[in-house]
Amino acid sequence: MQEASGAEALYRTTQDGRSALLVYSALDRLHACCGEEQPWFGLPTDELQRLYDVRPFDVVRTDVYVPEERREPTPPRPVR
Repeated sequence: MQEASGAEALYRTTQDGRSALLVYSALDRLHACCGEEQPWFGLPTDELQRLYDVRPFDVVRTDVYVPEERREPTPPRPVR
């Protein structure tokens, strides 16, 4: 992703009902776990508080595989 304007963090709900923020330690892991079309933005881990301040989450999970049927649909890319 070249521009983070309009980027949005997606939260998941755990089996026990907690709000989870999924983070990925490298782009290849994001692609392996969520597919190559997954939108993304980079954020240093010490900046996670900024996301929490906007919308609190209960847990952070790292490099979690998301089955294809549970992935968010990819928004259409603008036509240039």
